[in-house]
Amino acid sequence: MNPSDVVAMVVTASTCKITWELLPEDFVLEDEPVDNVNQPSLAAALTESLQLAGKLPETALATTNYGICATVNNKIVIKAPDWAYIPKITVSREQIQRSYTPHKQGEIPIVVMEFLSDTNGSEYSSKRTFPPGKWFFYEEVLKVANYLIFAPDTGILEVHRLQNSGKYELRSPDENNRYWLEEMELFIGVWSGKRENRDGYWLRWWDKQGNLLLWGFESVEQERQEKEAALQRLAELEKRLRDAGIEV
Repeated sequence: MNPSDVVAMVVTASTCKITWELLPEDFVLEDEPVDNVNQPSLAAALTESLQLAGKLPETALATTNYGICATVNNKIVIKAPDWAYIPKITVSREQIQRSYTPHKQGEIPIVVMEFLSDTNGSEYSSKRTFPPGKWFFYEEVLKVANYLIFAPDTGILEVHRLQNSGKYELRSPDENNRYWLEEMELFIGVWSGKRENRDGYWLRWWDKQGNLLLWGFESVEQERQEKEAALQRLAELEKRLRDAGIEV
């Protein structure tokens, strides 16, 4: 093979025509199982705390293992991040039951996450030929501002931020070992504890003031403790009044 032909092929492979088309009704989606039994729980935990904190507007969409589509060089490409946040959809939810196409049905996701479990490292794949790799798809096709890769077994979190160059750059955490995601107006970080009978590492949200966004059972427990503390204070006040000879 002539070396000049190799150069030409590389240039062609790196030049992609990207369009945004709705998924045809007769398109057969792959029904692949999740890579890890913990992935649905990790994703649900992220969404639940956002919703309870009032940070999941009706026009927003938080997805779990749900296909996001683009057409690359006239071929439909679908990637299903383990978790993604789309700030605004512009169609009814009935129209995005099977998949989601940015620009046609709403905005680009501002966060995509992959929970590391693939033995082949596909979360880092920048493969450009069809079907393209996840890294390439999020970075150069969708151009998602924040790409997070989380290893739930070790608690290692990588936060990659899209730069003006169009390339991802690995970020460093702050003094609390958290990352500020400006599009979300929230911090994200790793938390260790128990939920749904799983004792291990989880991703959690914190607000600008450093307050942890609680899960449902945590909110219930917090309310119970606050009620008990209030009753205790009332009992102590009544005792002081009785000791002072004041009827209560």
